[in-house]
Amino acid sequence: MIIFLLSELQIRKPTFDKMLEILEKAHKELHKLGGRPSRLSVLDKLIIMLGYYHDYRTMENIAFEYGVYKQRVSEAIAWIEQVLIKDGTFALPSKRELLKSNNGIQIVIVDATECET
Repeated sequence: MIIFLLSELQIRKPTFDKMLEILEKAHKELHKLGGRPSRLSVLDKLIIMLGYYHDYRTMENIAFEYGVYKQRVSEAIAWIEQVLIKDGTFALPSKRELLKSNNGIQIVIVDATECET
């Protein structure tokens, strides 16, 4: 199992390729009966999600750069997260595992400034 830590977002090429492979497969499955093509490719969506977590850019800023609405960026990030979590290849350690280990972490701070509902 590969551990994907957002706080130290350093994705190596094989990991990035594996993520893209999983997302491409999910995208083909989702659109196998057709449908309107998205303005954002699967690669664009992955880069948006990684950039969002790494650089702490706002969704408005990313949307402007890609020429889409903020809602599209939010949906892209949510879709990427859901597909990668559902696949199970990428996972964070469970709370129980973190509590068992003697790593000295006492407080975890999560930046949830821009969460679409």
